[in-house]
Amino acid sequence: MPITISSINTQERKTMDLRPGDTVRVWQKITDRVIEKDKVKEKSRLQAFEGLVLARKHGKEAGGTFTVRRVIDGVGVERIFPLYAPTIDKIEVLKRAKVRRAKLYHIRDKATKEIKKAMRHERIQKKEAPVVEAPATETKA
Repeated sequence: MPITISSINTQERKTMDLRPGDTVRVWQKITDRVIEKDKVKEKSRLQAFEGLVLARKHGKEAGGTFTVRRVIDGVGVERIFPLYAPTIDKIEVLKRAKVRRAKLYHIRDKATKEIKKAMRHERIQKKEAPVVEAPATETKA
């Protein structure tokens, strides 16, 4: 009889084909603690984090991780998820892109370059100051 250490199916996660360049949606269990009338209640919910897989480290071993990057309101957010964490409910691969690198860290610089380029092309509208005419002086000849 096999001994179950974790609540997740490790065989399923081990065979998962997760590569850099994939767009994934990671569903994570989050526990919220709410205090009501001197009692602590715990509510758990699922929260999705969708983004591009930049790297996968340590392969299929027990400490394997993968890094997901997403841009939220113009700010790049990266999260590192342990592959075998029991808090991760499921991992959905939404899109797959063909990439030529094992680690896509250059995407960070690319995003900042694009933002700077977009900022450069925006025209700053200057407020025109009202033109004040000098009073006309009369000359007697």
